[in-house]
Amino acid sequence: MTDRILIVDFGSQVTQLIARRVREAGVYCEIHPFNTITEESIRAFEPKGVILSGGPASVTHQDTPRAPQELFEMGLPVFGICYGQQTMCAQLGGSVEASDHQEFGRADLELTASSALFDGIWDLGERDQVWMSHGDRVTALPPGFKVVAQSEGAPFAAIADEERHFYAVQFHPEVVHTLRGEKLLRNFLHQVAGCTGDWTMAAFREQEIAKIRAQVGDGKVICGLSGGVDSSVAAVLIHEAIGDQLTCIFVDHGLMRQNEAEQVVSVFRDHYNIPLIHRDASDLFLGELAGVTDPERKRKIIGGLFIDVFEEEAEKIGGADFLAQGTLYPDVIESVSFHGGPSVTIKSHHNVGGLPERMNMKLVEPLRELFKDEVRDLGRELGLPEVLVGRHPFPGPGLAIRIPGDITREKADILRKADAVYLDEIRKAGLYDEIWQAFAVLLPVKTVGVMGDSRTYEYVCGLRAVTSTDGMTADSYPFEHAFLSRCATRIINEVRGVNRVVYDVTSKPPGTIEWE
Repeated sequence: MTDRILIVDFGSQVTQLIARRVREAGVYCEIHPFNTITEESIRAFEPKGVILSGGPASVTHQDTPRAPQELFEMGLPVFGICYGQQTMCAQLGGSVEASDHQEFGRADLELTASSALFDGIWDLGERDQVWMSHGDRVTALPPGFKVVAQSEGAPFAAIADEERHFYAVQFHPEVVHTLRGEKLLRNFLHQVAGCTGDWTMAAFREQEIAKIRAQVGDGKVICGLSGGVDSSVAAVLIHEAIGDQLTCIFVDHGLMRQNEAEQVVSVFRDHYNIPLIHRDASDLFLGELAGVTDPERKRKIIGGLFIDVFEEEAEKIGGADFLAQGTLYPDVIESVSFHGGPSVTIKSHHNVGGLPERMNMKLVEPLRELFKDEVRDLGRELGLPEVLVGRHPFPGPGLAIRIPGDITREKADILRKADAVYLDEIRKAGLYDEIWQAFAVLLPVKTVGVMGDSRTYEYVCGLRAVTSTDGMTADSYPFEHAFLSRCATRIINEVRGVNRVVYDVTSKPPGTIEWE
């Protein structure tokens, strides 16, 4: 069996980054909330090691999260991060207190003693940048532990019990701001926990095909196909597993990108020979969305209508037992913690929070544990064309969440054309593959303009482009001014209804990538 690492989630917003770093090291891992972990579940999972995540709570308060005490008695290597360090110390006989000297942001870490955790990375006395985010701090170590690194605000910044293979750090090695954090995690995985690092997309493919067959049996599956990377990879993977037990349903909600509906039908019906039903439900969706301005209501309306349409189409083909979706790890983690744990809800996604309770089909979500770049790798493993695998992410609600305010067919048509011009310019400039996601937004305001000798009063179009590795954090793409000027000129000249173009330079956080 492939080596496994268990990540115990205490509610940190960056727990998923730990998982990402572990997988980048070629080791399979899963995130499980602290309140679902038992000795029995740990033994059933058979991890080679355990990582305790950070979290927003304070160990100094009563009734805050703790790891199962049995975890420390099972002979497993354990690595605590931030809150994970604090609860490890508190549970093993050390002390944690609220600190007068809080640390948030970059800090200098000095290695003060040798340790397997830092072997081959830092030399004794060397200092390097790490990322801190804590108010509490350890004030006394449990028996058997020693200090191996410290910072100005954290005298116990890294600690180790080499005999029991327990390690913990106050900083966050999973974030890019900790300059050698990735290597630190690799040391724990490979040198301490003894993981071989042989987990690959080929291995995941075979495992997931077996899981799909076991879950579905001889049942029928319908897959909501959008034409984006996620649903496309999910559809091809499921079809490889169960063949014609799968029927794909493409619902055109009137909020797709330009020419996208035709591309979806052509690729999947003609090229892959996957049974495909094309349902034009644009009148239904746009009718229900008329006058709705709240973004959460938009998502829930679209999610609910999707299920309505799926149920109708399932009845037409004689019923279906399962609904397949291209749900990804970040979708689930942002909405609720992966298995129902403690992380804070940011927003609901159409394929997570928007599903009605009355849904009559069970879910098949083969990509649920993958990050976006892993899905692309899986798509390549499955032989999907690069033009599809390399496409920028596109939200399930489509243009609905790129039209703040009320949605009309006219607005959708305007945005579609502006978005197509923008992406065309990005491709012509050879920048498409450098950008994680790029799109246009139609703002709910009109401004005065002058076109020819006439006064205009038309919409403002916002342009967004970001760089990212996983969609959880992002920076705006630094276009040259000449490029943006060229885009603005083309959009204003070619798209009737727009007389002003702006560029969004907000990072994530504090903003999100999408506008709603």
